[in-house]
Amino acid sequence: RIKTNCGIQSEHLTLGLLGKLKRIMLWLFLVYVSVPVIIKLCPSIQAKLVFLNFMRMPYFIDLKRPLDQGLNHTHNFYLEPEPGLKIGVWHTVPAQMWREAQGKGGDWYDSTLSSTHPVILYLHGNAGTSSLGYHVVTFDYRGWGDSEGSPSEGAMTTDALFIYDRLKRQLDQTPLYIWGHSLGTGVATNLVRRLCDRGSPPDSLILESPFTNIREEARSHPFSMVYRYLPGFDWFFLDTITVNNIRFASDENVNHISCPVLILHAEDDSVVPFYLGKKLYHLASQSKSLSGHKVQFVPFPSSLAYKHKFIYRSPELPNILRYGSDESSLTSIPGSYLLPLSLPPSC
Repeated sequence: RIKTNCGIQSEHLTLGLLGKLKRIMLWLFLVYVSVPVIIKLCPSIQAKLVFLNFMRMPYFIDLKRPLDQGLNHTHNFYLEPEPGLKIGVWHTVPAQMWREAQGKGGDWYDSTLSSTHPVILYLHGNAGTSSLGYHVVTFDYRGWGDSEGSPSEGAMTTDALFIYDRLKRQLDQTPLYIWGHSLGTGVATNLVRRLCDRGSPPDSLILESPFTNIREEARSHPFSMVYRYLPGFDWFFLDTITVNNIRFASDENVNHISCPVLILHAEDDSVVPFYLGKKLYHLASQSKSLSGHKVQFVPFPSSLAYKHKFIYRSPELPNILRYGSDESSLTSIPGSYLLPLSLPPSC
Protein backbone atom coordinates (compact mmCIF):
# COMPACT_ATOMS: atom_id res chain seq x y z
CA ARG A 1 0.00 0.00 0.00
CA ILE A 2 2.88 2.40 0.83
CA LYS A 3 4.53 1.60 -2.48
CA THR A 4 1.24 2.27 -4.28
CA ASN A 5 0.87 5.67 -2.59
CA CYS A 6 4.47 6.59 -3.48
CA GLY A 7 3.84 5.62 -7.09
CA ILE A 8 0.68 7.75 -7.22
CA GLN A 9 2.51 10.75 -5.68
CA SER A 10 5.38 10.35 -8.15
CA GLU A 11 2.94 10.21 -11.05
CA HIS A 12 1.13 13.34 -9.82
CA LEU A 13 4.48 15.14 -9.44
CA THR A 14 5.50 14.17 -12.98
CA LEU A 15 2.15 15.33 -14.39
CA GLY A 16 2.50 18.59 -12.46
CA LEU A 17 5.95 19.25 -13.86
CA LEU A 18 4.78 18.44 -17.38
CA GLY A 19 1.85 20.80 -16.96
CA LYS A 20 4.17 23.62 -15.84
CA LEU A 21 6.54 22.91 -18.69
CA LYS A 22 3.66 23.05 -21.19
CA ARG A 23 2.50 26.39 -19.76
CA ILE A 24 6.03 27.81 -19.97
CA MET A 25 6.40 26.61 -23.56
CA LEU A 26 3.00 28.12 -24.42
CA TRP A 27 4.03 31.48 -22.95
CA LEU A 28 7.33 31.42 -24.81
CA PHE A 29 5.51 30.62 -28.05
CA LEU A 30 3.04 33.46 -27.48
CA VAL A 31 5.90 35.90 -26.82
CA TYR A 32 7.77 34.63 -29.89
CA VAL A 33 4.71 35.18 -32.10
CA SER A 34 3.75 38.49 -30.47
CA VAL A 35 7.09 40.28 -30.96
CA PRO A 36 6.97 40.50 -34.79
CA VAL A 37 3.27 41.45 -34.67
CA ILE A 38 3.91 44.25 -32.14
CA ILE A 39 6.87 45.56 -34.16
CA LYS A 40 4.77 45.54 -37.33
CA LEU A 41 1.96 47.42 -35.61
CA CYS A 42 4.36 49.87 -33.88
CA PRO A 43 7.19 50.64 -36.36
CA SER A 44 8.73 53.18 -33.98
CA ILE A 45 9.90 50.26 -31.82
CA GLN A 46 12.00 48.97 -34.72
CA ALA A 47 13.59 52.40 -35.15
CA LYS A 48 14.63 52.37 -31.48
CA LEU A 49 16.15 48.91 -31.97
CA VAL A 50 18.18 50.20 -34.94
CA PHE A 51 19.49 53.31 -33.18
CA LEU A 52 19.73 51.92 -29.61
CA ASN A 53 20.24 55.48 -28.41
CA PHE A 54 18.42 54.59 -25.18
CA MET A 55 21.37 52.34 -24.25
CA ARG A 56 24.03 54.54 -22.69
CA MET A 57 27.30 52.70 -22.20
CA PRO A 58 28.88 53.13 -19.78
CA TYR A 59 26.14 54.32 -17.47
CA PHE A 60 26.33 57.11 -14.90
CA ILE A 61 29.07 59.18 -16.50
CA ASP A 62 29.09 62.94 -16.89
CA LEU A 63 29.82 63.62 -20.55
CA LYS A 64 30.53 67.25 -19.68
CA ARG A 65 33.65 66.07 -17.85
CA PRO A 66 35.83 63.86 -20.09
CA LEU A 67 38.53 64.41 -17.45
CA ASP A 68 36.62 62.00 -15.18
CA GLN A 69 37.21 59.27 -17.78
CA GLY A 70 40.96 59.92 -17.85
CA LEU A 71 40.67 62.12 -20.96
CA ASN A 72 42.56 65.16 -19.67
CA HIS A 73 43.45 66.10 -23.25
CA THR A 74 39.80 66.34 -24.41
CA HIS A 75 37.51 69.36 -24.46
CA ASN A 76 33.71 69.06 -24.20
CA PHE A 77 31.47 71.72 -25.76
CA TYR A 78 28.05 72.12 -27.36
CA LEU A 79 26.88 73.30 -30.77
CA GLU A 80 23.48 74.04 -32.30
CA PRO A 81 22.91 72.48 -35.73
CA GLU A 82 19.40 73.93 -35.48
CA PRO A 83 18.13 76.82 -33.34
CA GLY A 84 17.30 75.55 -29.86
CA LEU A 85 18.84 72.10 -30.35
CA LYS A 86 22.20 71.34 -28.74
CA ILE A 87 24.53 68.43 -29.45
CA GLY A 88 27.54 67.45 -27.38
CA VAL A 89 30.99 67.48 -29.03
CA TRP A 90 34.42 66.23 -27.88
CA HIS A 91 37.75 67.43 -29.32
CA THR A 92 40.80 65.27 -28.49
CA VAL A 93 44.21 66.65 -29.44
CA PRO A 94 47.09 64.53 -30.81
CA ALA A 95 49.31 62.66 -28.33
CA GLN A 96 52.12 65.17 -28.91
CA MET A 97 49.92 67.88 -27.33
CA TRP A 98 48.57 65.94 -24.33
CA ARG A 99 50.93 67.47 -21.77
CA GLU A 100 50.30 71.00 -23.02
CA ALA A 101 46.52 70.43 -23.02
CA GLN A 102 46.28 70.14 -19.22
CA GLY A 103 43.80 72.66 -17.87
CA LYS A 104 43.28 74.43 -21.20
CA GLY A 105 39.94 75.85 -22.37
CA GLY A 106 38.01 75.94 -25.62
CA ASP A 107 39.97 78.79 -27.23
CA TRP A 108 43.24 76.88 -26.85
CA TYR A 109 41.70 73.74 -28.37
CA ASP A 110 40.35 75.73 -31.32
CA SER A 111 43.78 77.29 -31.88
CA THR A 112 45.42 73.84 -32.12
CA LEU A 113 43.44 73.08 -35.28
CA SER A 114 45.85 75.37 -37.12
CA SER A 115 48.65 72.85 -36.51
CA THR A 116 49.85 70.48 -39.23
CA HIS A 117 48.27 67.44 -37.59
CA PRO A 118 45.39 65.99 -39.67
CA VAL A 119 41.88 66.04 -38.24
CA ILE A 120 39.50 63.08 -38.03
CA LEU A 121 35.76 63.61 -37.77
CA TYR A 122 34.72 60.40 -36.01
CA LEU A 123 31.14 59.13 -36.43
CA HIS A 124 30.29 56.50 -33.84
CA GLY A 125 27.93 53.55 -34.09
CA ASN A 126 24.75 52.83 -32.15
CA ALA A 127 24.89 52.39 -28.37
CA GLY A 128 28.08 54.52 -28.47
CA THR A 129 28.50 57.81 -26.78
CA SER A 130 39.34 57.64 -29.61
CA SER A 131 44.73 59.63 -30.92
CA LEU A 132 47.41 58.50 -33.29
CA GLY A 133 48.97 61.86 -34.13
CA TYR A 134 45.56 63.18 -35.21
CA HIS A 135 43.03 65.60 -33.84
CA VAL A 136 39.83 63.64 -33.24
CA VAL A 137 36.50 65.44 -33.17
CA THR A 138 33.48 63.34 -32.32
CA PHE A 139 29.94 64.15 -31.25
CA ASP A 140 26.73 62.52 -30.08
CA TYR A 141 24.01 62.60 -32.71
CA ARG A 142 20.79 64.21 -31.55
CA GLY A 143 19.05 61.85 -29.12
CA TRP A 144 22.33 60.20 -28.02
CA GLY A 145 24.30 60.90 -24.85
CA ASP A 146 23.50 64.42 -23.63
CA SER A 147 22.52 65.71 -27.07
CA GLU A 148 18.97 66.95 -27.43
CA GLY A 149 16.33 65.86 -29.94
CA SER A 150 15.35 62.53 -31.48
CA PRO A 151 17.39 60.42 -33.90
CA SER A 152 16.68 59.75 -37.56
CA GLU A 153 18.92 58.95 -40.50
CA GLY A 154 18.38 62.36 -42.04
CA ALA A 155 19.02 64.21 -38.76
CA MET A 156 22.20 62.21 -38.06
CA THR A 157 23.55 63.09 -41.51
CA THR A 158 22.58 66.75 -41.07
CA ASP A 159 24.40 66.90 -37.72
CA ALA A 160 27.52 65.34 -39.28
CA LEU A 161 27.44 67.84 -42.16
CA PHE A 162 27.08 70.73 -39.72
CA ILE A 163 30.14 69.61 -37.70
CA TYR A 164 32.16 68.95 -40.89
CA ASP A 165 31.43 72.41 -42.33
CA ARG A 166 32.37 74.07 -39.02
CA LEU A 167 35.67 72.17 -38.93
CA LYS A 168 36.40 72.98 -42.56
CA ARG A 169 35.99 76.70 -41.85
CA GLN A 170 38.49 76.42 -38.98
CA LEU A 171 41.12 74.56 -41.01
CA ASP A 172 43.40 75.93 -43.69
CA GLN A 173 45.19 73.27 -45.72
CA THR A 174 45.11 70.68 -42.93
CA PRO A 175 43.71 67.32 -44.11
CA LEU A 176 40.24 66.45 -42.80
CA TYR A 177 39.29 62.76 -42.78
CA ILE A 178 35.88 61.23 -42.08
CA TRP A 179 35.91 58.03 -40.05
CA GLY A 180 32.74 56.02 -39.45
CA HIS A 181 32.34 52.96 -37.26
CA SER A 182 29.49 50.42 -37.45
CA LEU A 183 26.22 52.37 -37.86
CA GLY A 184 28.41 55.45 -38.20
CA THR A 185 29.69 54.09 -41.54
CA GLY A 186 26.19 54.60 -42.93
CA VAL A 187 26.21 58.18 -41.68
CA ALA A 188 29.73 58.64 -43.10
CA THR A 189 28.85 57.51 -46.64
CA ASN A 190 25.69 59.64 -46.54
CA LEU A 191 27.81 62.64 -45.52
CA VAL A 192 30.56 62.06 -48.08
CA ARG A 193 28.00 61.57 -50.84
CA ARG A 194 26.55 64.99 -50.01
CA LEU A 195 30.00 66.56 -49.97
CA CYS A 196 30.91 65.00 -53.33
CA ASP A 197 27.58 66.03 -54.85
CA ARG A 198 28.37 69.66 -54.00
CA GLY A 199 31.92 69.34 -55.32
CA SER A 200 33.84 69.42 -52.03
CA PRO A 201 34.89 65.84 -51.15
CA PRO A 202 36.85 65.19 -47.94
CA ASP A 203 40.50 64.20 -48.00
CA SER A 204 39.65 60.60 -47.19
CA LEU A 205 36.86 58.29 -45.99
CA ILE A 206 37.64 55.55 -43.46
CA LEU A 207 35.02 52.89 -42.80
CA GLU A 208 35.49 50.60 -39.80
CA SER A 209 33.25 47.51 -39.61
CA PRO A 210 30.90 48.72 -42.37
CA PHE A 211 27.84 47.10 -43.89
CA THR A 212 26.25 47.46 -47.32
CA ASN A 213 22.80 48.69 -46.28
CA ILE A 214 20.67 48.50 -43.15
CA ARG A 215 18.42 45.70 -44.46
CA GLU A 216 21.34 43.38 -45.08
CA GLU A 217 22.87 44.27 -41.73
CA ALA A 218 19.58 43.70 -39.87
CA ARG A 219 19.18 40.31 -41.54
CA SER A 220 22.69 39.34 -40.42
CA HIS A 221 22.58 40.81 -36.92
CA PRO A 222 22.74 38.36 -33.96
CA PHE A 223 19.45 39.77 -32.60
CA SER A 224 17.61 38.55 -35.69
CA MET A 225 18.89 34.99 -35.38
CA VAL A 226 15.74 33.61 -33.70
CA TYR A 227 13.48 35.09 -36.41
CA ARG A 228 15.69 34.94 -39.49
CA TYR A 229 13.99 31.85 -40.93
CA LEU A 230 10.48 32.82 -39.88
CA PRO A 231 8.12 33.08 -42.89
CA GLY A 232 7.51 36.77 -43.49
CA PHE A 233 10.71 37.90 -41.74
CA ASP A 234 11.31 40.65 -44.33
CA TRP A 235 7.70 41.85 -44.06
CA PHE A 236 7.63 41.90 -40.26
CA PHE A 237 11.09 43.31 -39.58
CA LEU A 238 12.93 44.68 -42.62
CA ASP A 239 9.99 46.45 -44.24
CA THR A 240 9.32 48.07 -40.87
CA ILE A 241 12.80 49.58 -40.95
CA THR A 242 12.10 50.97 -44.42
CA VAL A 243 8.81 52.46 -43.19
CA ASN A 244 10.89 54.48 -40.71
CA ASN A 245 12.87 55.87 -43.68
CA ILE A 246 16.05 54.17 -42.46
CA ARG A 247 18.26 52.94 -45.30
CA PHE A 248 21.94 53.75 -44.71
CA ALA A 249 22.60 52.61 -48.27
CA SER A 250 26.40 52.63 -48.41
CA ASP A 251 26.25 50.24 -51.38
CA GLU A 252 24.50 52.99 -53.34
CA ASN A 253 26.52 55.85 -51.89
CA VAL A 254 29.87 54.47 -53.09
CA ASN A 255 28.69 55.14 -56.65
CA HIS A 256 28.58 58.87 -55.83
CA ILE A 257 31.81 59.20 -53.82
CA SER A 258 35.06 60.56 -55.24
CA CYS A 259 37.80 60.44 -52.58
CA PRO A 260 40.16 57.79 -51.17
CA VAL A 261 38.32 55.02 -49.29
CA LEU A 262 39.89 52.79 -46.64
CA ILE A 263 37.85 49.90 -45.21
CA LEU A 264 38.85 48.14 -41.98
CA HIS A 265 37.12 44.94 -40.84
CA ALA A 266 37.85 42.14 -38.37
CA GLU A 267 37.18 38.61 -39.59
CA ASP A 268 35.65 37.67 -36.21
CA ASP A 269 33.16 40.55 -36.16
CA SER A 270 29.87 39.00 -34.98
CA VAL A 271 27.82 42.23 -35.06
CA VAL A 272 28.53 43.32 -38.65
CA PRO A 273 29.68 40.18 -40.48
CA PHE A 274 33.02 40.35 -42.26
CA TYR A 275 31.47 39.42 -45.61
CA LEU A 276 29.37 42.62 -45.62
CA GLY A 277 32.48 44.79 -45.36
CA LYS A 278 34.14 42.73 -48.07
CA LYS A 279 31.08 43.04 -50.28
CA LEU A 280 31.05 46.82 -49.85
CA TYR A 281 34.74 46.91 -50.79
CA HIS A 282 34.09 45.05 -54.05
CA LEU A 283 31.23 47.43 -54.91
CA ALA A 284 33.44 50.43 -54.18
CA SER A 285 36.35 49.04 -56.21
CA GLN A 286 34.02 48.79 -59.22
CA SER A 287 32.50 52.27 -58.76
CA LYS A 288 33.08 54.65 -61.68
CA SER A 289 33.08 57.67 -59.36
CA LEU A 290 35.95 56.12 -57.37
CA SER A 291 38.00 55.37 -60.46
CA GLY A 292 41.43 56.94 -60.00
CA HIS A 293 41.10 57.07 -56.20
CA LYS A 294 42.59 54.69 -53.67
CA VAL A 295 40.11 52.03 -52.54
CA GLN A 296 41.69 49.67 -50.02
CA PHE A 297 40.44 46.90 -47.74
CA VAL A 298 42.33 45.78 -44.65
CA PRO A 299 41.13 42.56 -43.00
CA PHE A 300 42.21 41.73 -39.45
CA PRO A 301 42.56 37.97 -38.80
CA SER A 302 40.35 36.25 -36.23
CA SER A 303 43.46 35.29 -34.26
CA LEU A 304 43.80 38.96 -33.22
CA ALA A 305 40.35 38.85 -31.57
CA TYR A 306 39.50 42.46 -32.53
CA LYS A 307 35.86 41.53 -33.12
CA HIS A 308 33.51 44.50 -33.70
CA LYS A 309 35.15 47.36 -31.79
CA PHE A 310 38.78 46.62 -30.94
CA ILE A 311 40.56 47.37 -34.23
CA TYR A 312 42.00 50.45 -32.51
CA ARG A 313 44.29 48.07 -30.59
CA SER A 314 46.21 47.14 -33.75
CA PRO A 315 49.85 48.29 -33.56
CA GLU A 316 49.77 48.48 -37.36
CA LEU A 317 46.98 51.06 -37.41
CA PRO A 318 49.22 54.18 -37.64
CA ASN A 319 50.97 52.75 -40.73
CA ILE A 320 47.67 51.60 -42.22
CA LEU A 321 46.20 55.10 -41.84
CA ARG A 322 49.33 56.77 -43.18
CA TYR A 323 49.41 54.73 -46.38
CA GLY A 324 45.71 54.04 -46.79
CA SER A 325 44.23 57.51 -46.34
CA ASP A 326 46.83 59.58 -48.20
CA GLU A 327 45.92 59.99 -51.87
CA SER A 328 49.33 61.43 -52.68
CA SER A 329 51.09 58.29 -51.45
CA LEU A 330 51.22 55.57 -54.04
CA THR A 331 52.83 53.14 -51.62
CA SER A 332 50.79 50.09 -50.68
CA ILE A 333 49.89 49.35 -47.09
CA PRO A 334 52.78 47.31 -45.65
CA GLY A 335 52.51 43.76 -44.38
CA SER A 336 49.97 41.07 -45.07
CA TYR A 337 46.91 43.12 -44.02
CA LEU A 338 46.01 44.58 -47.41
CA LEU A 339 43.57 42.71 -49.63
CA PRO A 340 44.59 43.52 -53.25
CA LEU A 341 42.16 45.29 -55.53
CA SER A 342 42.46 42.51 -58.08
CA LEU A 343 40.94 39.87 -55.79
CA PRO A 344 37.73 38.55 -57.40
CA PRO A 345 34.48 38.98 -55.45
CA SER A 346 33.58 36.07 -53.20
CA CYS A 347 30.94 37.17 -50.74
